[in-house]
Amino acid sequence: MQLFETVREMGHEQILYCHGKNPDIRAIIAIHDTSLGPAMGATRLYPYVNEEAALRDALRLSRGMTYKAACANIPAGGGKAVIIANPADKTDEMLRAYGHFVESLKGRFITGQDMNITPDDVRTIYQETKYVVGVEEKSGGPAPITALGVFLGLKAAVKFRWQTERLDGLKVAVQGLGNVGSNLCRHLHEHGVELIVADVSPEKTAEIKQRFGATVVEPDEIYSQAVDIFAPCAMGGIINSQTIPQIQAKIIAGAANNQLENERLHGQRLVEKGILYCPDYVINAGGIINVYNEMIGYEEDKAFKQVNNIYDTLLAIFNIAKQQSITTNDASKRLADERIMKARISKKQPVAA
Repeated sequence: MQLFETVREMGHEQILYCHGKNPDIRAIIAIHDTSLGPAMGATRLYPYVNEEAALRDALRLSRGMTYKAACANIPAGGGKAVIIANPADKTDEMLRAYGHFVESLKGRFITGQDMNITPDDVRTIYQETKYVVGVEEKSGGPAPITALGVFLGLKAAVKFRWQTERLDGLKVAVQGLGNVGSNLCRHLHEHGVELIVADVSPEKTAEIKQRFGATVVEPDEIYSQAVDIFAPCAMGGIINSQTIPQIQAKIIAGAANNQLENERLHGQRLVEKGILYCPDYVINAGGIINVYNEMIGYEEDKAFKQVNNIYDTLLAIFNIAKQQSITTNDASKRLADERIMKARISKKQPVAA
C-alpha cells in the first residue's frame, strides 16, 4: 500500500496509530472528514491478518461514515477505529488505554460500539474518555433502530422496483443473523416475507428457523438462492466478481458495511445485471442516527423521524441514478458530496481539488 497516496485519494484528514506495551495495544483511528461536525464512528476489535488489512478497513469504514452522516443529514463527520486483537485477549486495561487515546483527541473523534465491543466494554472505555456514546443505551442500543432503517430502505427499493409497498409473498435471503440481521428478520416475517437465512453460527440459524419458519442454507449457498431480495448483514466485501454471477435477487438491501468489494467495478456489474443496489451507508444509517441522538439527549420521536427519512433518501438516490445513468453508489456520493460542499462553503473551508 502507498500510504500517503491512498490517504490522499480517499480524502482523509488524519490517521492516528495508537500503540503501547503495558498493556499491549495496537489501534488505528481514521478521521475522514469533519466538514459537517466532529468525526463519529464506532470501534471494531478484530484479529486482522496484518496491519495493512486493519488500515484498509479503517479507511473504508471511516469514509463510509462521512457519507452515512451526510446522507442522513446528521451534523457529524466520518471516522472509525479498529483495535488489532483477538477478542479472547481483550482486557479492561487494553480498553482503558484505548479510551485514553480517544480522550487525547478532545472531541475531534467520538466513538461507540462495533464488532467485538460490548456495552460493558463501552462503559470501560468511558472511564477514560467522555467522547464515547452508548454508555447508558437509553434507546436500547443501535441494533433495533439500524434494522428498522434497513427494513424501511428495503421497502423503498420494492416501491421503486415494483411500484408497490406490499412485501407479503416476497422471498428474502438474509446473510448474517446478529443483532441487526435477526431484528430485520422479525420485521420481514411480520410483513409476510418468506425467509431464507445463513450464518456461521448453527445456534443463530436454529433460533431464526424456530421463531420465523425460515429456511436455513449453508453460508456459501446464500448468494445463489432464488429470491427477490438479498440482505447482506454480516461482513463487507461480499459483493464481488465471484458472488455477483450467483445472485438471483433483483434487489440488494442489507445492513453490512462496505458490501461492494470494488465500488466502481462491482457497482457497475450490478447495474449490468439489473440488480437495484441500496448503498450500505444510506440504508444502515439507523446506527449513527441512534448514537447521535443519544449524544445530544435522546428523544425517541425525533430519532424515529430521522430513521424514517431513510426511505425518502433512497427513493431520491434511485431517481438520481436513473436520470443520470449512474450507479446508485455514485448517486449517493453525489448527494453526500453536495451537502459536505455546502458545509465547507458556509465555514469558508478550502475545497480539496
